[in-house]
Amino acid sequence: MASAIWRGSLATRLRIASGLILFTYAFFHFINVGLGLIDPVWMEEFQDARQVFSRSLTGTVILYTALLVHAGLALLSLARRRTLRMGRAEAVQVVLGLLIPLQLIAHVVHTRYAHEVYGVQDEMSYLIILMWPNISVWQQSALLLVVWTHGCIGLHFWLRLTSWWKAWLPWMIGLAVLVPAFALAGLLTEGRRMFAIFSDDALRPGYMEAYNWPDLATFGALFEVKDLGLAVFWGLLALTAASYAGRKLLRRRNAVRVRYVDGPEIVSERGLTLLQMSRLHGIPHTALCGGKGRCTTCRVVIEEGLDLLHPPSEMELASLRAVKAPPNTRLACQIRPTDPATVFRVFRPEGGRNRAHASQGQEGQLAVLFLDMRGFTARTTGQLPYDVVFLLNRFFDAIVPSVTGAGGTVDKYLGDGFLAVFEARDAATSARAGLEAARSIGAALKLFNRTLAAEGAAPVRIGMGLHLGNLVLGEIGAGGHAPRTIIGDTVNAASRLEAETKALGVELLISEAVLQAAGVDASMLDLQEFSLRGVPEPVLALPVPDAASLSLPQIATEHNSA
Repeated sequence: MASAIWRGSLATRLRIASGLILFTYAFFHFINVGLGLIDPVWMEEFQDARQVFSRSLTGTVILYTALLVHAGLALLSLARRRTLRMGRAEAVQVVLGLLIPLQLIAHVVHTRYAHEVYGVQDEMSYLIILMWPNISVWQQSALLLVVWTHGCIGLHFWLRLTSWWKAWLPWMIGLAVLVPAFALAGLLTEGRRMFAIFSDDALRPGYMEAYNWPDLATFGALFEVKDLGLAVFWGLLALTAASYAGRKLLRRRNAVRVRYVDGPEIVSERGLTLLQMSRLHGIPHTALCGGKGRCTTCRVVIEEGLDLLHPPSEMELASLRAVKAPPNTRLACQIRPTDPATVFRVFRPEGGRNRAHASQGQEGQLAVLFLDMRGFTARTTGQLPYDVVFLLNRFFDAIVPSVTGAGGTVDKYLGDGFLAVFEARDAATSARAGLEAARSIGAALKLFNRTLAAEGAAPVRIGMGLHLGNLVLGEIGAGGHAPRTIIGDTVNAASRLEAETKALGVELLISEAVLQAAGVDASMLDLQEFSLRGVPEPVLALPVPDAASLSLPQIATEHNSA
């Protein structure tokens, strides 16, 4: 996952690295301000410690290079955008990022620049009393909140790719609130203290001399530098806007017209896929796989302009053949119109607009376990319905905790059995969870059968099939009444493996895919080959007569080393 968060172009990696440098600097700066709440001496000493690095030549080069690179790449990214449509969080981050220079320039001029050029001792207390009690203190407080919020949003966008971020998110939100609150409390406390000192005519001159307080001419020069910095910023922002507008105008000149049957007519730039064009113009267009060519839900019938389209790839042809699509049907995520066309969307998403995001489907390589109770019909023949329900509920109460305890969930109950799925961050974790659940189910069944024996009832026998492969998870059903479930060939294979356990007289069949994903060396195991109905390729699987005795030490070793 470490490689995933650093994946991207050089510009992307530079933007992340420079943002982390600036965020780290802001964090310690805010902690520095917050120490005014505790002790002004601590605040000054912490500032001196920070400036050992930030005021050194190395620190200066790193910090200001990061600032220029991050701001420059942000403006460049805006200039190169094809559209200003974006998510709410991204829009907030962009707006906040553009607001930062409006106050940051003044902050830098009255601190680092004033110190280096005019010898001002820009201690934290000096800066606070310089702003107190006029509008500047509110502006700098707003800068603090804007910088922190902008950084936190960027950090979230970056780290949400990791497997651990979701678990840590509540703690990080608490920290994100605590840091600016601590800084603002320190600012308020130190501002009141310094204002009381500067209100004393006897104390004020000594402090002004210690700070080398600027005279009116120096302040005038500082304001001129600040205005020049703001003018440069506004100029760069105007240049960014002009570049965006110019590129958009050029794209419109190199555009293609697409008409949707029962929909609007759009003009979009060449080079985009039809699905991208639809989304760019806010046209609803179903694409359950997200536009990766792994489904056919985005398919369209080309009513005009088919002969001007590029031929389909082998992958697109295979997908269309699978659904027996007519010759004039194409996948919107695969075609890039360069000439006018009229298209008809086969699937219209308007009816499902209010569905949860999960209804769109999510792919994953996961382990699934199919379990069935043996001889259920014969066992319950002649029993009252309430007795049958009572037995099933007792059975599931005894067995299902083994699934949930291993990190799995029961996807659906199937009369006297169930289908369980083990969602995890990767296939290896999912496979190990499935194996642990199967072993635990075997042990739980033994305990349950002891209870039945004490009651004079016959023991329960089960069969289980454990397999791993690609699945699609999503809400399937009518809008508002669609449970989350799984579909895919993997489910069918697990079901067929469970059926094979009956003929073999074993409790469990574990597919080779599960063993390999869990890190088990299957070369030394007695695997058998099964030709399963509805499964195109033979499946190798390990028969386990007694699931409770399942012992694969390689799994434990692998798990502990991880």
